[in-house]
Amino acid sequence: MEIKASQLKFSRQDQKKFFRTLNKRVNTYFKENKLKRTGNWKLYLKTVVMFTIFLTPYFLILTLDINQWFKLLLTIVIGIGMAGVGMNVMHDGNHGSYSSKEWVNKVMGATIYILAGNVYNWKVQHNVLHHTYTNIHGHDEDLDAGRIIRFSKHAKWYYIHKFQHYYSVLLYGLLTLNWAITTDFKQTRNYLKRKLSYGKLPNPTKQWSLLIVTKIIYLSIWVVIPMLILNIAWWKVLIGFLAMHYTAGLILSIVFQLAHVVEDAEMPLPDETGTMKNTWAIHQLFTTVNFSTKNRLVNWFTGGLNHQVEHHIFPHISHIHYTKISKIVKETAKEFNLPYNEFKTTRKAIISHFKYLKEMGMKPATVTT
Repeated sequence: MEIKASQLKFSRQDQKKFFRTLNKRVNTYFKENKLKRTGNWKLYLKTVVMFTIFLTPYFLILTLDINQWFKLLLTIVIGIGMAGVGMNVMHDGNHGSYSSKEWVNKVMGATIYILAGNVYNWKVQHNVLHHTYTNIHGHDEDLDAGRIIRFSKHAKWYYIHKFQHYYSVLLYGLLTLNWAITTDFKQTRNYLKRKLSYGKLPNPTKQWSLLIVTKIIYLSIWVVIPMLILNIAWWKVLIGFLAMHYTAGLILSIVFQLAHVVEDAEMPLPDETGTMKNTWAIHQLFTTVNFSTKNRLVNWFTGGLNHQVEHHIFPHISHIHYTKISKIVKETAKEFNLPYNEFKTTRKAIISHFKYLKEMGMKPATVTT
């Protein structure tokens, strides 16, 4: 029986009061250390660095007479910066954790427009569907890859899935390119039809107009202007555009998958009444995994997305605080005999992800084709 999102609910039974205890301890940490939950100079400095990595190569390509192979290399650097801006700036901004000032969060969240995305769509898919219904098949759209990849044992199996642990990584690089070309249009149509929103539902005409205008501006910046300025064939510009997106898409996809689509992450379903087994906070512990949290470079570049346990329980706290509060979360989970899933290294997390994909690609005992 299919359970609609409006019917799905989480258990209210938290007899030991895990989240109340954890929330109190985290609040105490910020109060005692006289810290704001939002970003500080470390995040602002990182913003400058990420935008420098993202935009400097673009202007170098347009202004310098350099080897075309070097220009292609610069498009890859742009892709790295694109992923960095998305994970560190846009992500915090659209969660309202970048700054205590709402207008600053809106500006930083709006950087998604130069990353090929759309604020409304992103907030619905990520803040609403993913953060609320984490790893619940049919509700968390991050698990929906159509027929091409099977992320959950609850999804229908097709013969092609036997090879998904080989070809999936090739498709991961198309993530942001799909944003730019097709995904945003499909999501806007779907979300408006379902009346989904994070906050106030936007006016349909305004949303469609904003979507179309921002896409035109986006393609003008990254495709049309280079074609007009650079004295090279049009198809070479498109190759650079693809290289940029493929780099960003590959980084973002892998980081996202390591947090939820691995062996240790559960994918539970509600019971016949539409009720999940656990409370929302405890559900996050069972469905989310950290990785490489001791690695300073990974912590810095991924915007704390390797601290997914902390991020999912406290999405309105800026990622710059995750390393500190992770100690509190881990100790409290252990005290309440709850899981705190983590991989010590990125390599182990990647191995687990592809082992999981291979498992999901095996033909189930009973399959309806």
